[in-house]
Amino acid sequence: MSNENEYTVLRVRVTAKDADTLRALLREARPDVGGRVREAEDGSLTIDAYVSPEQAEALERDGVTVTTVEDAAAVGRARQAEVGQGDRYAPEDAVPQGLALKVKDA
Repeated sequence: MSNENEYTVLRVRVTAKDADTLRALLREARPDVGGRVREAEDGSLTIDAYVSPEQAEALERDGVTVTTVEDAAAVGRARQAEVGQGDRYAPEDAVPQGLALKVKDA
């Protein structure tokens, strides 16, 4: 079931062959990055980024690989579904306060 308001944000792992390649990519594409850069023994550098599927494709280039980790928006929606409704700290007989129209049950 798809909602028109839903969007896709992917968490991708971007791996560049060296620091210059990663710097150039970040300067040009300006993705929303998360976490810190990790360096592998072979000198390659990896960082996580949060991008649309189209942006993920655009990040791929010579010396750069992009691996999709998860659909971060779907994970967020699943977490939001776990949150209850209402104010669990309000007393059960609490009367709402403020400027509003009182609606009577039909």
